[in-house]
Amino acid sequence: MSSPNFTPRSNTRTLGVSALLVMAVMVVVAVAVDQRSDNQAFEQVVVTTTSVAPRASMLPPIERELKEGVDGDDVRMLQTRLAELKFAPGPIDGIYGRSTIQAVWAFEKLVMRVPRNKATGVVTPTMWDVLRGDVQIAARRQADTARHAEVYLPEQVIVTFLGGRPTLISHMSSGDNKPWCEEVVIDPGEAGNDSPEQIEKGEQLKIGVCGESITPPGIFTFTRRSTGTRETKLGTLYNPVYFNQGIAVHGAILVPLQPASHGCIRIPMSVATLFPAMVQFRDRIYVFDGIKEPEEYGSPLPPADRPDPDYTTVPTTTVPTSTTVPLTVPVSAPAAVSTSSVPAATTTAP
Repeated sequence: MSSPNFTPRSNTRTLGVSALLVMAVMVVVAVAVDQRSDNQAFEQVVVTTTSVAPRASMLPPIERELKEGVDGDDVRMLQTRLAELKFAPGPIDGIYGRSTIQAVWAFEKLVMRVPRNKATGVVTPTMWDVLRGDVQIAARRQADTARHAEVYLPEQVIVTFLGGRPTLISHMSSGDNKPWCEEVVIDPGEAGNDSPEQIEKGEQLKIGVCGESITPPGIFTFTRRSTGTRETKLGTLYNPVYFNQGIAVHGAILVPLQPASHGCIRIPMSVATLFPAMVQFRDRIYVFDGIKEPEEYGSPLPPADRPDPDYTTVPTTTVPTSTTVPLTVPVSAPAAVSTSSVPAATTTAP
């Protein structure tokens, strides 16, 4: 019987060649890591799809296109896979609803490289082959905090990471870069209604405001958060987590494919129930605009808003003198709206 340490000469030669190959790969990797150190940017998103992957052998192909309104076991399988990859498809119920569509949008834009205005929310058999393959999302930055978030404005996608691995990936909508003037309602404690006197008074403030719908690129930190629905200068925000003065990542009912906010990062309401748990106070958030790296911008403040010079408060109700007013008028206060997660093609996030 051969000794456990005995190796035939032919195998020794093979092992020697293999060792040289491994060393060569290690050198290439070391050079790549060295080039990417000091928080330098990755040049582009790298998507590698393996034709045969362990995961692919476990999931069967699909026989039809999956799109809004369909249901079945194949939809449930899609939702389960999206959730494994952290694309947040909503309830895994086998029904192809809005949350699943938005999760597919994010996958199309981030992994499939579909331009944001051409995303369909439809999963074809070919796209499913990518989804069931070896998909890995890598962070563009190694942050100085365990958790961090990355916002990709060109793709309109936001990703949170823990130790360099994604924890949540979502479709989003940022500032549309247009000027605006609107009447806004501001809750006490929010910017513009946050003086000690106003906070003590505890009343909403209604004013006219003008601003610019810009989401500045750069490096920021999460500073504060609120639970539930908040009325602010920038609109109605659900579960907002602020990172640049009044700019926050928050839930919204309308999260279209194109930028549409006043500067905030809108995410679907279902995702906004998860997002606050993915980041903590002072965690980093990198906002990429596809033009320059976040480090080149630093931490620019958003454009300052200003009072609307044409805004006037007009009474909306008048009571005629002949109207009989009851001695006791029941008042129903409006109800507060409060609606109070990965991998195996290879992807490096943009």
